[in-house]
Amino acid sequence: MSGPQAHWISGGRLHLHHGPIDMIIGAAGPGREAGLARAVARFDTLLEELAAELPRLRAVQGPPPRGTVAAAMVAATVPFTEFITPMAAVAGAGADAVLAALAAAGGIDKAYVNNGGDVAFHLGPGHSMTAAIASTTGGQATINYKDAARGVATSGWRGRSHSLGIADSVTVLAQNAAMADAAATLITNAVDLPDHSAIIRKPACDLFDDSDLGTRPVTVAVGPLTEEEIARALHRGLRRAEQFRARGLICAASLSLGAQQVLTRDMHILTPEPEPIDA
Repeated sequence: MSGPQAHWISGGRLHLHHGPIDMIIGAAGPGREAGLARAVARFDTLLEELAAELPRLRAVQGPPPRGTVAAAMVAATVPFTEFITPMAAVAGAGADAVLAALAAAGGIDKAYVNNGGDVAFHLGPGHSMTAAIASTTGGQATINYKDAARGVATSGWRGRSHSLGIADSVTVLAQNAAMADAAATLITNAVDLPDHSAIIRKPACDLFDDSDLGTRPVTVAVGPLTEEEIARALHRGLRRAEQFRARGLICAASLSLGAQQVLTRDMHILTPEPEPIDA
């Protein structure tokens, strides 16, 4: 495997790549150049740090982690009472760490680190960030400087990680990307119709020998569902999301399955205007 790589892409953005990690970084402000240099330096050691503690990060409990990113992963998952390992927060915690290095010395008006779709962002006074919401209906959520959210993450049963549930997508806004990442995983798990014949599952360890989910059955296919069944599955997930929101673990969430979408309180989505139809 080649070492860490960095190069510029369209729009003056920075692409960082190392093994399974792909990050896209954007930044604005007088400290941009120095901030991006710090981001590259922080990224250079990220994968090795995580690999060194991988056995601990794949376990629900264990000794205190040594690295700062590993510690952030553990901290993001500890508040949740459902089964979850620190690996559920790996992408978000990585984005948070690189963003923290970028913004450490000031001079950054606005910045984001997109780690495979899980995004950490920095906002200076008067600035805002617009995040795309993954769903069949589309939409965008705008986060302002005064809002509490500084991270957004999306999960779904078709995503890179295995899911116990059937949500097509769950997008979560939280105080940081690690918390959003962990919560999106658990809310996706909660969108479910247990024992439904149209849902096919296999033990996670049959798909990946070293899966942190062990023998737990993960979703590999979802057949046709009625509108009532979709609504029922989404309601299960929405109930879990509202519990997290009431406990202060997330700021808001959007849940999507089929053609249906539900939102927690405080999730405001702007749906793009439809394309004009010629007569």
